[in-house]
Amino acid sequence: MLLSDLPNDIIIIVLRNFPVSDLGALSRTSRLFYHLVNTYGWQIHIRCNPRPSFSLTKAREIWHPRIRLQYDTLSDKSWSTSHFVARPLSHPWPRKQQSTLAINNTRLIVAAGNTIYSYAFGVSRASGSPPLLFEGSFSLHEERNSQWDITALTFVQDNGEGKTLLCGFRNGTLARVVLVKEDASNKLALQIDMEVDLYSHTPDVVESISASGSLCLSLSSRGQARMRNIQPTSYTSISEVDLATRSWTTYISDESSPYVAFGSSSKIAPLSVYSILEGSFSSTPTAILGIKSGQPMSHSAVYGICRSPLSSPWGASPQILISGWFDGVVRVHDLRSSLLTEHLSDNSNSSGIPTSAAPLRPVMSLNDPWSIEPVYSVSSGGGACSHLAAGSARHSVVSFWDIRYPKSGWSVYAPGNDPSPVYSVVLESSRVFGATDSRPFVYDFGPNVTHDTYPQLSPSPGLKPRRSVPGYYVTRYSHGHAF
Repeated sequence: MLLSDLPNDIIIIVLRNFPVSDLGALSRTSRLFYHLVNTYGWQIHIRCNPRPSFSLTKAREIWHPRIRLQYDTLSDKSWSTSHFVARPLSHPWPRKQQSTLAINNTRLIVAAGNTIYSYAFGVSRASGSPPLLFEGSFSLHEERNSQWDITALTFVQDNGEGKTLLCGFRNGTLARVVLVKEDASNKLALQIDMEVDLYSHTPDVVESISASGSLCLSLSSRGQARMRNIQPTSYTSISEVDLATRSWTTYISDESSPYVAFGSSSKIAPLSVYSILEGSFSSTPTAILGIKSGQPMSHSAVYGICRSPLSSPWGASPQILISGWFDGVVRVHDLRSSLLTEHLSDNSNSSGIPTSAAPLRPVMSLNDPWSIEPVYSVSSGGGACSHLAAGSARHSVVSFWDIRYPKSGWSVYAPGNDPSPVYSVVLESSRVFGATDSRPFVYDFGPNVTHDTYPQLSPSPGLKPRRSVPGYYVTRYSHGHAF
């Protein structure tokens, strides 16, 4: 029996297991298969092999499925060969800043000091890569002092409009910021409407903000965590927990078995997980995530948390957490795992966290063997949706690993070689956005990048343009062997 003798619905099911190259070859064998592949095959492959990417959302909506697959295939190939275009997104800021990023399907926001810089995502012209367009910069407060510096930032749910931010400031204020176009002209301009949220005012720095669905989580530097539903209701319900330690980062998941995770400098529980029960924190941690058995946690801290990439060896479960630690190690924890480290002493810390339970052991640990610097930021995605990115605490270095081949990691310096931490990193299917204390930058692994894809900058010290591609020279090195 020939494949063409099968009913079309059976052939469509079979197409699920075909790689891109086989789908292309099959479409050239007959009119029947050309129709089935172009009508169903490409779309099925896209659905079974997702490539989440905020900056490409608008372009993907109008691309034919075959064009989308072509873009993803070429991007994956570039990831496998570490081939990319490096571009700074702005000139250095007037003074060094602790910057942060926020991203959604509409734009990328860079916050530095009390100013936000907005970059809109466009749709590619002809065969070029989808562009990033600078919309403008805006100060969020008239007082030019460090107390109004933005220390945390995230987009929140606003009925799909993609224009509402939640900003945390050094003085403890948490404010809602709405980005609105002033008029219907073609000129890109934004108006900032800032409404201070008195319910979330704390006496110390807002260190981190996370949002998932309608839930928003904020964390102060002293460990005061607050979670609330940001959708309009007849009452405002706030759940609180006090970690009672220097705290750094948060992560929230409202998917099945919702939970929050906190990164801190706690000697007992630097990475703790609390379940979300009916919109409130569980009374005690659901899990404490540790390091390998025999290694003390008393001198470590967690600075960055994200979920695992969709194509990880452990599946696409939201129960898998990636974290960046003070000791320079990126650790992967599976909340479904039963692997435990040795038991701790039977007591509690000042926040009431029971420490008799053994922490969960990581299922994978990754590090740059040539660096001893802490990891300040982490993100997941990349080629084949199987990569991790980690921003270093010094020298503007970003490290990458394909977790299918964890020993083949590599690192690269940001354009300009700023002697700075990479405070924030966002990893997409073909793009990596990052921010140092001097400027934001991007690595683009996608095809057809041109000089117009990103804002063009006049020459500046430390940046050396490349002749062969529309980018700049950057230094990169392998974790195991030379490129």
